[in-house]
Amino acid sequence: METNALLELNDVRRTFKKAGGGELLVLDGIDLTLKQGEIVGLLGRSGSGKSTLLRIIAGLSPPSSGSAMYLNKPIDGPASGIAMVFQSFALFPWLTVLENVQLGLEALDLTAAEIRKRSLEAIDLIGLDGYESAYPRELSGGMRQRVGFARALVVHPNVLLMDEPMSALDVLTAENLRTDLLELWAEGDLPIKGMILVTHNIEEAVLMCDRVCLFSTNPGKIVSEIPISLRQPRDRNDPAFSALVEKIYVEMTSRRADRAAQKGDRATLGTFLPRVSASTISGLAEALIAPGYDGKADLPEIASELQLEIDELFPVAEAMQLLRMAEIGDGDIKLTETGKRFAEEEIDERKRIFARLLIRYVPLAAHIRRILDERANHMAPWHRFLDELEDHMTEESADETLRTVVAWARFAELFSYDDDSQMFSLENPT
Repeated sequence: METNALLELNDVRRTFKKAGGGELLVLDGIDLTLKQGEIVGLLGRSGSGKSTLLRIIAGLSPPSSGSAMYLNKPIDGPASGIAMVFQSFALFPWLTVLENVQLGLEALDLTAAEIRKRSLEAIDLIGLDGYESAYPRELSGGMRQRVGFARALVVHPNVLLMDEPMSALDVLTAENLRTDLLELWAEGDLPIKGMILVTHNIEEAVLMCDRVCLFSTNPGKIVSEIPISLRQPRDRNDPAFSALVEKIYVEMTSRRADRAAQKGDRATLGTFLPRVSASTISGLAEALIAPGYDGKADLPEIASELQLEIDELFPVAEAMQLLRMAEIGDGDIKLTETGKRFAEEEIDERKRIFARLLIRYVPLAAHIRRILDERANHMAPWHRFLDELEDHMTEESADETLRTVVAWARFAELFSYDDDSQMFSLENPT
């Protein structure tokens, strides 16, 4: 292990048992080092295993193989020098701000006076002095997240893990909290030596981090590491800042295009489908066909215009690519002729186009329709298809994939689904 390394992960793998037997590989061959004085960003879409990796580092979940070391010692349970801040605030509503922060110290052998003193210091540090007796319900989202930071910092950790800490906040509140956190870090006021930030926001990663690790999915791997050498404080209007944002977009879309080419660019029955609505696909298609874009756009530019983060934009773009409505690569998205026709047509013709694309390019949709056509009553239960999907993915991913197909099929009027009876059916069997 490097002498100034706080954390070092070598060839970490994590598998989970699948419902139908066998194992699902979530993380594969993760090598990661966190040095003193560093903020490292983990960037990638949902399902790439970033949060799973944080749980391994925090000692909440063991790796299936490989090694995870903290200060040259194996992580075999929650480490006293590692703390975490969550996306969901995770506060107890019946406790005051002070009581919530004090919880972080109750496992330590400290006097009541020392617990109170350190808790008040953490509350003051994070900018909540005067709110000690307030309850979470009395606080804004930004204030509640500051309590989460205070509770993590009160134990004086060496390493702070942040799992999308700003994603539940509005834009201005998130920006204010980022700025305050970076100022405290730069001035040496934080009682920590290194941070790992999981985020879906490319600009946030470039703004805060010293280097960014890009994750692929299925399984999660670190496929690229991009150093961020800009001096703090960083300016979003700096051309060098914009160039790094663009570089990350290009890197992520290029690797997606490469993987699609390697797989023949075709989905299979076991392809995971994120919860992307047909209306969102329609909205992005309409934005791309509008004057100024004329069918092609730079991803950072259209993400900024539509106020979408990476984990909101990429699933829509990839769904359109899957359906052959768009192509993505080199940081751009471009409508195909089919995508242009879809964007320009009225709703009834859009439905017909969408139905044809589902049958041709989404094997699960074609499979469900075929089963319903073949059965005398033109009906089939939900679990019939869920069980099939669970041979290829986790139960949660299978459920999300099936619900996505249901939503797409409803828009296309391809088949129906009744959630009360959990039955698929055809309204107009052929």
